[in-house]
Amino acid sequence: MMNSRIPLMAGNWKMNLKLDEAVALTNAIGEHSRELKDIEVMVAPPFTSLHAVQKAAAGKRILLAGQNMHWEPSGAFTGEISPRMLVEAGCTHVILGHSERRSLFGETSDIVDQKARAADLMGLIPIVCIGETLDDREAGKTFEVIRTQLEGSLRHFREDERLPFSTILAYEPVWAIGTGRTATPEQAQEVHRFIRDWLETAFNSGTANLIRILYGGSVKPDNVRDLMDQSDIDGTLVGGASLKAETFIPIMRFQDPVT
Repeated sequence: MMNSRIPLMAGNWKMNLKLDEAVALTNAIGEHSRELKDIEVMVAPPFTSLHAVQKAAAGKRILLAGQNMHWEPSGAFTGEISPRMLVEAGCTHVILGHSERRSLFGETSDIVDQKARAADLMGLIPIVCIGETLDDREAGKTFEVIRTQLEGSLRHFREDERLPFSTILAYEPVWAIGTGRTATPEQAQEVHRFIRDWLETAFNSGTANLIRILYGGSVKPDNVRDLMDQSDIDGTLVGGASLKAETFIPIMRFQDPVT
């Protein structure tokens, strides 16, 4: 099947940017996102900036994502945000299972699975993150870890024998996030190919061909083109380089001719 997957260039702002900075960055990105054909652009601001960014992004072909959410629709969960709240804030997507959520806040694949199911039921597109640590990679356990995380994080979908084609997966080698180290394009492609093969086995070839798999881990303007040249890399989930227009816009415009 011909690859019909539209590249998605996503910026995860994490716990950064004041309100005015978030709006200014959105406006700068918007000057370019409207020009891009066959490429989607997305930003994931902190919860407190969602409304302002949504207003600034209006008409600029910028998708909006939450950085996390609770799986319950409402309740006594102090400090949490529900799927419905994200939808009301203008989000179409939500990042789930980011390595920082897993390592710093103890989120398990079972929790990610509950969140992914709740997101789907609310009409949000889940971006489910998986990735191995440096110890895992050096011990030769990369594929074992990735398989275990996929099986656990998508358990409900596997039981239903249905994974919505809009679902997005993001491979983030933990050892390459915020470290300046990046998986080589070949290393990234090897894992992306493994994930796509797993999708075909767990679901079917149609699902495997249509699901987009992003790469996240110290993506920069000078390495994005080589990463995007890989056949199974369908976009990027960018951290630090998404916080400034001068670094994120070249990543968005990776198809521009080299000057």
